[in-house]
Amino acid sequence: MPSSKRVPLVDEITSVIRERIYTQRYPAGSWLRQEQLSAELGVSRTPLREALRLLEQEGLVQVTAGQGARVVTGDLGTLLDAYELRAVVDGLAARLAAERAQREQVRHLRRAIDDQRAAVDPWVPRGYTQSNVDFHEQIAYLSGNEFVINQAPLLRMTAQVFTPVALVRPESAVRAIREHTAITDAIEAGDPAAAERLARAHIEATIAQLKQNRSAAQASQPVTEE
Repeated sequence: MPSSKRVPLVDEITSVIRERIYTQRYPAGSWLRQEQLSAELGVSRTPLREALRLLEQEGLVQVTAGQGARVVTGDLGTLLDAYELRAVVDGLAARLAAERAQREQVRHLRRAIDDQRAAVDPWVPRGYTQSNVDFHEQIAYLSGNEFVINQAPLLRMTAQVFTPVALVRPESAVRAIREHTAITDAIEAGDPAAAERLARAHIEATIAQLKQNRSAAQASQPVTEE
């Protein structure tokens, strides 16, 4: 196959597998067997191997020689590391959005928040998660900074791939919606400092909850004598 044809095919395969990981059709920790994927997607193994290599670079899969590819799993330590970076990225995105976003663009943020509220009662976890991702991705887009926008995989990884580790609950969603509203208000008001502070605090609240979960898990472990 000519190289001009191969690249779009690899991109298409990568996109399909990525979306299936995000939607948990391929859950965290599951093995992606090349022979099965090849038959399922109707492609040869050569572009499939390249697609898996690209997904490994994105941090979505781990490829082990002789064993194949596996969707990453997110233990609490890994999730904390990812959210520490997100606190910086989300804060910067909100600051830049407050400096650059037009009033009509902020309506997309309001719409995402409305979708979040609709998913709380009755509680639809998957719907809330998707609208939450939409909200944060939109802020990244409004930043107008291509390097910030390119952090979208980090956002989706923490919010979707690692979701089973930090299960979203209605009460935490209600808190998040309040914080999302405050962030949006600051962006609309053109207040970069407030937007960054609120966005960072929003992620740092999640970090604090994760650390609390880790401490609780450690405290519940039985003490063994050596």
